[in-house]
Amino acid sequence: MPIPEDVTGDEIDKDVRQELQSLPKTLAEDVAKNLVMVARLIDEDPEGAYGYSKVALRLASRVAAVREAAGFAAYANQKFSEALAEFRAARRMTGSVELWPVMADCERGLGRPEKALDMAGAPEVHKLDKAAQVEMRLVAAGARRDMGQLDAAIVTLQSPELASHSVQPWTARLRYAYADALLAAGREGEAREWFAKAVEADRDGSTDASDRLAELDGVEFVDALDEDAVKGEPAESDDDAQS
Repeated sequence: MPIPEDVTGDEIDKDVRQELQSLPKTLAEDVAKNLVMVARLIDEDPEGAYGYSKVALRLASRVAAVREAAGFAAYANQKFSEALAEFRAARRMTGSVELWPVMADCERGLGRPEKALDMAGAPEVHKLDKAAQVEMRLVAAGARRDMGQLDAAIVTLQSPELASHSVQPWTARLRYAYADALLAAGREGEAREWFAKAVEADRDGSTDASDRLAELDGVEFVDALDEDAVKGEPAESDDDAQS
């Protein structure tokens, strides 16, 4: 697959670059460029990212960072069985547990929420950092919802991290998940409160909490130009409507 001229391979994380030092220099450079493309495309063009990940995998399947990147590219394309296999391979190579939450979410994607819950209660969870533990809690709550256990999902999300007033990278998503679970359980008033709290924490727009809050408040968004305006007729004003 073509690599843009502005991609040099030097953009990759220093830890990944160190892993690639086990490869011949030219091969390491090629792998690095493909990994850069995976990272660049995975959010906006997951299919493209997947293609570059397969190239990197063909070139250096014995490098843990490559297996991990291939896993995330497959995961982004909802190829959960393939993603899980790659994550397991990366974990065997490194001995790290950091991929545990996303591996559990792959189990959910494969229709095995019970397995995801088993993983949520495994000893590996205690070895995760705080961010990954919160991610594991989100996965576990999702598994409960998959099984129709809404009340259990709500309880799963209730935690010191949810109650904290400090804003961390995971705060918006945690509050959003809690609000969404409350709404699904018919607790609309509480859901509105937590969607509002999610909006407060969502500094980079990673959720659609503001839209969900507006929907609960009965706010409708319409185009600036309605059908009458498009036809050349002035839109009805509030005064006209009241007359």
